[in-house]
Amino acid sequence: MFPIHDDTERLHGRPYLNYSLIAINGIVFIWEMSVTGFFRNPVATETLFQNYGSVPESVLSGNIASVITSMFMHGGFFHIIGNMLFLFVFGDNLEDKFGRIKYLLMYIGWGFAAALTHSLYAVGAGGGEIPAVGASGAISGVMGAYLIMFPRARVQTLIFAFFITTVRIPAIAFIPFWFIMQVIFAVIGEPGGVAYLAHIGGFVAGLGSGYAWKLSIGQASVRLPSTDRTQTIRRERPRIEDAAPQTAPEVIEGPDYYEIITEIRGVSDASDIDARYDPSSGTVRIVANGLRKYEIIARLPNGTGDPKVVHVHYLNGIARIRLSK
Repeated sequence: MFPIHDDTERLHGRPYLNYSLIAINGIVFIWEMSVTGFFRNPVATETLFQNYGSVPESVLSGNIASVITSMFMHGGFFHIIGNMLFLFVFGDNLEDKFGRIKYLLMYIGWGFAAALTHSLYAVGAGGGEIPAVGASGAISGVMGAYLIMFPRARVQTLIFAFFITTVRIPAIAFIPFWFIMQVIFAVIGEPGGVAYLAHIGGFVAGLGSGYAWKLSIGQASVRLPSTDRTQTIRRERPRIEDAAPQTAPEVIEGPDYYEIITEIRGVSDASDIDARYDPSSGTVRIVANGLRKYEIIARLPNGTGDPKVVHVHYLNGIARIRLSK
């Protein structure tokens, strides 16, 4: 089960920091291959990982540099491809939400949380001398924060079973399933040299960061210039009667679609908006799940049939819901 992309719209342009993280990992991996002869030289590979990997005993002794270097190293093609795919899908929206500097600091912090969790376990289990490499601990933090910030996003997922297909899975289902699998593999000791405790530690740190960010939004302070004192303004959550828009939604009919345009307040992105067609009343029920939950009703023309919601776009307080006829 591999994510391909999500449906969360970015508001602030291209995620250049996330692209840079992916590029740095790729450059470092090319360097690793040149040093180790495509990992065919076991002595060179072991020396490289011991010098730049996250060795648990060394980490607990205060070797901070090795934690950072290990976050950009990988042990094989599938290792780096899988990690960079998850970072590409989930990381861009967090950069868009947090901003580049905060996202970078959080990313490194999640990597440290993952390394510390793994190191504590490894030393206790008698494997404190074995180095760990990979960005998966920090990327687990990305997924934990994504789950909190965009729980209603849908992830286009490639599934390999007895057949190959793609399915849109809600993030609130995809990411918890992934996390449960990490816990199961950690408990049963699934072989393969994967540091599942690092995934768990990074994920929990990401969850905590997401919760802290959401809690801080409603209580952020703004400092105003003043000659004699500092004024603090608390951002209060809007009242229910203030959150709902005052204007009725606009319905546009195209040759093979309907598009509803309406003002929606108090939501962060399209993942906070749920739209469903009610055939019994011929209306589309638009639910805003933001700071306050409220509902907007848009009536479609008579004889509509059974339209399907295909896309929800949200930007600058305006939602556009596209339905196919």
